[in-house]
Amino acid sequence: MVLTTREKEILNRLQNDFPLTVAPYKDIGAAMGISEEEVIKTIHRLKEAGIIRRIGAVFDSPAMGFASTLCAMQVPEDKLERAAVMINQHKGVTHNYLRDNSVFNLWFTVTAPSRQELEEIMTELERESGLEIHRMPTKKAYKIKAVFEIGE
Repeated sequence: MVLTTREKEILNRLQNDFPLTVAPYKDIGAAMGISEEEVIKTIHRLKEAGIIRRIGAVFDSPAMGFASTLCAMQVPEDKLERAAVMINQHKGVTHNYLRDNSVFNLWFTVTAPSRQELEEIMTELERESGLEIHRMPTKKAYKIKAVFEIGE
């Protein structure tokens, strides 16, 4: 998909200048000289095209008392799609992705209100999938800002 200048600007604003207001899409539109409706329609098109997966805040879950871990599984090729769908259905799974790794090919993160609930979720995922989850809890956090500047 070739992005228009307007779509690129909306994507950049969503990543870098999202207004924390009652009507953020109206405010984005006003800053760009377009309507709130046009901003929302553009976002819907970009979501349908797979350009936007999620719009939301990122929180420091450990500071809020939550537990989380990076997980990896070795999933047979013919079961990857089913496993990914099953994993995504669980509350607390923020995302999953396929990795080109000789041992672990499906990776995901899980966040829960407590370490006990985190383990319960992972035990349930193992039971449902019939596969073992390799847990990789954070040893040291490094904050990065993942922003994808969309140029002209």
